[in-house]
Amino acid sequence: MVKSMYVMTWAAVFTAVVTMLAGGCASSRSSEVYSRDQARQVQTVMMGTVESVKYVTIEGTKTPVGTAVGGVAGGVLGSTVGGGSGRTVATVIGALAGAAAGTAAEEGITRKPGLEIVVTKDTGTTIVVVQEADVEVSPGDRVRIITAADGTTRVSR
Repeated sequence: MVKSMYVMTWAAVFTAVVTMLAGGCASSRSSEVYSRDQARQVQTVMMGTVESVKYVTIEGTKTPVGTAVGGVAGGVLGSTVGGGSGRTVATVIGALAGAAAGTAAEEGITRKPGLEIVVTKDTGTTIVVVQEADVEVSPGDRVRIITAADGTTRVSR
C-alpha cells in the first residue's frame, strides 16, 4: 500500500514537472514576443486599417513529450496493480491510456486564445493575420503590419 502511494505520488509529480517544461518550450504566437532569430534583424513595416477582428483558438502543441510522459506515468501506475501476468497487462494498458491522456493534456495546456485580424494595407491589398489575443484592436484602428525575414507577420498598434 505504501509502495503504491509512493509510486503514484512520484508519477504525478513527474508528470506535472515535465508538462510544465513542455508548455514552457512552446513557441509564442504573440505580437509582443520575438524569437531569438528575429532580434536585431531588419523587418518591414507597412501601415493599414483593421477591417474586422474575430476571436479564434490557436491549437496547442502536439509533440512526443506529452505522449511519452503520459505513457511512462501510466505504465508506472499500471505496474502497481495486480501481480504476475495481470500486472503486465495493467502496465501495458496504463501506458497506452497514459500516452493518450498525455497527448491530450499537452495540447490542452498549450492552447491559446487568438485573434483573426483582417487588415487592409495602405497599398489596397487585404491580409489576414492570426496571433495571440494580446493586443486590443478594433475595426477602423490604424495598425502596423510587421513582417520578419522568415515571413512571420504580426499586427501591432
